[in-house]
Amino acid sequence: MTAPSLLDRPRCFWVSDDPLYLAYHDQEWGVPVRDDRRLFEMLNLEGAQAGLSWITVLRRREGYRRAFAGFDAATIARYGPREIDRLLQDEGIVRNRAKIEATIGNARAFLRLQEEAGGLAAFLWELVGGVPLQNNFRERSDVPAETALSKTMSKELKKRGFRFVGPTICYAFMQAVGLVNDHQVSCFRHRELGGA
Repeated sequence: MTAPSLLDRPRCFWVSDDPLYLAYHDQEWGVPVRDDRRLFEMLNLEGAQAGLSWITVLRRREGYRRAFAGFDAATIARYGPREIDRLLQDEGIVRNRAKIEATIGNARAFLRLQEEAGGLAAFLWELVGGVPLQNNFRERSDVPAETALSKTMSKELKKRGFRFVGPTICYAFMQAVGLVNDHQVSCFRHRELGGA
């Protein structure tokens, strides 16, 4: 008798058999993140995804980390026209001027938020009462594209100067960084991340 393959484990509907996607789902997606830099990275990567598939951005994540100084907001906040021109030529990222400029603007907003609210993590986790929201979705059709909370998050982030943070992007971000556990009930990660 052969041991079951890791591919045989029940997963969420959106996961393909791409090894990068499997690793992302199994090890990262939905795991609570409380580190400001990692949250800043994921917020910008979710914004970069707008109009694209997540795997497109996931495959370029290392390119983004290199291009945007490891998502060090203080460094990115100083980027100007020369850096924008360089980034528009960088094949390691999605070369979209609006998204590049948004990441730079988001770095500046992020630094202001650190001063005003104690950081992105403090701001975000307060929205969910400090603990991940637990959902029990069974079908693909059960999973919303946005929620009242993602609309509130979007509104608050926009008010603070963030861009590419619409309610749908905010909900995808919430799922990715574990503010909400949206692994399907049938997925092996649902219970591991606190689902009933």
